[in-house]
Amino acid sequence: MATTVATMIHDIRLRGDDAVREYSARLDDYDPKSFRMSPKDIENVMKRVPRQTLEDIRTVQANVRRFAELQLESLRDFESEVQPGIILGQKNIPVDAVGAYIPGGRYPLLASAHMTIVTAKVAGVPRVAAATPAPGGEIPDASIAAMHLAGADEIYLLGGVQAVAAMALGTQTVKPVDILAGPGNAYVAEAKRQLFGEVGIDLFAGPTEVLIIADADADPFVVAVDLLSQAEHGPDSPAILITTSQPLAEQVAVEIDRLLPGMSTGAIAGAAWRDHGQIIVVDTLNDAFELSDEFASEHVQVLTAAPREALDKLRNYGALFLGDKTCVSYGDKVIGTNHVLPTRGAARYTGGLWVGMFMKTVTYQEVRTQDATAALGELLGRAARAENFEGHARSGDIRACVPGQRPRWAH
Repeated sequence: MATTVATMIHDIRLRGDDAVREYSARLDDYDPKSFRMSPKDIENVMKRVPRQTLEDIRTVQANVRRFAELQLESLRDFESEVQPGIILGQKNIPVDAVGAYIPGGRYPLLASAHMTIVTAKVAGVPRVAAATPAPGGEIPDASIAAMHLAGADEIYLLGGVQAVAAMALGTQTVKPVDILAGPGNAYVAEAKRQLFGEVGIDLFAGPTEVLIIADADADPFVVAVDLLSQAEHGPDSPAILITTSQPLAEQVAVEIDRLLPGMSTGAIAGAAWRDHGQIIVVDTLNDAFELSDEFASEHVQVLTAAPREALDKLRNYGALFLGDKTCVSYGDKVIGTNHVLPTRGAARYTGGLWVGMFMKTVTYQEVRTQDATAALGELLGRAARAENFEGHARSGDIRACVPGQRPRWAH
């Protein structure tokens, strides 16, 4: 797969639109006059989407926007005179352009439009280009509506490696972006990995994960339903239960076997449970918390008598869901927190997509007085020469001198 993706990226880098068009025709059976949707195209799509669907999209996007705005409020610019005459500051600047990839196919992920495009726009990104596949020319109306309502500035009916490569590298008709965001299949994930460095990316994506911590008070039916709700993402999605109750463990296993045959996605969820499902019984909740942190799962759901205890005890998770009135699927689809989250243990060192990921936190410095620059210059001269950086030292020396004079080495 890596070789295939590398070949496609190289080809698109060399031939631009011609290569993109050939891959789209071959892989998606789609070769339109233009991949970019016109305002009239989008208007026609909006007319076809049911009113209730549009209302639901607007409601969910309002939830996502509200939470992203709260995150934005937590970021602040500052400036401080840290010593007399020395001014240091910090600014948060949005990137210029984001490429948002919205998966299609069997599971058109409308929510990915909300999570990527809305969040980028709240961050202040002036240009968001969004792409989603249209296999065989079948336009995913609801996805297009979600992308449009989220604030996408450009919408392309383009999928797979060719979409993310076109946005990252630029072509004759697609301007390059600074960051790629959004989930995709294994080929899209590999393309993002290979393009990282030329552009930023949100996260290295892996299969969706869920880990549930439950005690004897949990309802085995609820636990089983919530495990399977995430297992249906794909046959490689881990679904793990850690519990302090052996009876609960046994009952959950029975419930899963009972529920799977009646699920329309039972074949996928069943394969995930068979190959990647686990039920682990531990002695205490502290043991459960420690083991959960070792897994560092994307989603951790806490179904215990005192779920908020997990806020103090857990450290490694992408998103935390507390209590039986909360479920991971809320986070996936509607509640407003971002669903682009770390997988494969990455929660040990990073959180998920958030408004700050579309911003650059930069610093600035200003030295205003001769006394301040003289003191810093003397310090720099000593510090740099300790590292054998003579050029750096001389930059300090000339500022340590009385104005109008030159260091001894300058004569």
